[in-house]
Amino acid sequence: MPKTAVPDTLWFTRCPVPTATGVAADRGWLAGEFAADGIAVRSLQDADPGADRAAHYTHALPGLFREGGNVPALWARSLGERTRLVGLTWIEERQAILVAPGTPVRGAAALRGLRLALPRHPVPIDFWRAMALRGFEGVLASAGYGLGDAALVDVPAGGRDGQWASELAALRRGEVDAVYVKGALAVEAARRAGAEVAVELDDLPDPAHRVNNGTPRPLTVHQDLLDTRPDLVDRFLSVLLRAADWAADEPAEVARILGAETGAGAEGVAGAYRAGTHRTLHPDLSDDRLGLLARQEDSLRAHGFLPEAVDVRSWADPEPLRRARLLATRAGAPRQGPAPR
Repeated sequence: MPKTAVPDTLWFTRCPVPTATGVAADRGWLAGEFAADGIAVRSLQDADPGADRAAHYTHALPGLFREGGNVPALWARSLGERTRLVGLTWIEERQAILVAPGTPVRGAAALRGLRLALPRHPVPIDFWRAMALRGFEGVLASAGYGLGDAALVDVPAGGRDGQWASELAALRRGEVDAVYVKGALAVEAARRAGAEVAVELDDLPDPAHRVNNGTPRPLTVHQDLLDTRPDLVDRFLSVLLRAADWAADEPAEVARILGAETGAGAEGVAGAYRAGTHRTLHPDLSDDRLGLLARQEDSLRAHGFLPEAVDVRSWADPEPLRRARLLATRAGAPRQGPAPR
């Protein structure tokens, strides 16, 4: 379409995790930003039944902004979808290795020789499996081991199973020795299963060992929208910066929003997100974060999740975020989020 064309709708999608997109949506700021232009801003999660919800994974929707896990984002780019990486966040979202009640396994080195659960979901990109694989890989690497030093056990997941239900059931039956989980719902699932924590990945000092689907978490937009209406992209990103800035002063409100986004109760949210999470929603494209995402790309490709290589640094376009910061500064300078610890 010509550069002067105005789309009827801008779409956004995000994962059920801490995101500036989720905060901005809750505050009504995304809709408010574009109302005067006659542009509707809609959530893909709340769209009509006929909407292409698979676009959350494929990003095959030119007017879509996506803030979510890096496995589907890298996969879509690997398949040739014309997306651009315009931001990355690093948010510590509880990752843990669980074992059966009464099991004496504690610490990364203790996973050597154990049977590790790898779920298998019947979906085009099995990000659940990728997360478990990367979680175990990071933990073992922190102790000087590799995946070959443990036994990887496939655990088929039923379509109606809740998150980690199949793996925790296999743990309960004694078919596996350890399960990887992450996030607010994981806290609640572990409690229901009576499982015990063998390793807290958040305590691993090297961020490279904590790299996974959500660390770092990409913010992507379609190249078509960038080519035709870069001004809309800049304004959208400026709203996200405003939302991240607001969140930095509102821990209680962010906790409420996280409860709604994740579907978890207060205990799950408090157990999954450490104090200070509300100050970590600012996206950037720092060299550190790009390097950590490149590590993720290397691993995903090595394990067969990506059909083609993705050059992370070439995929990244820092200009929209730079311009968005200038827009946001006019309304009050946005804070910069901390680098990965």
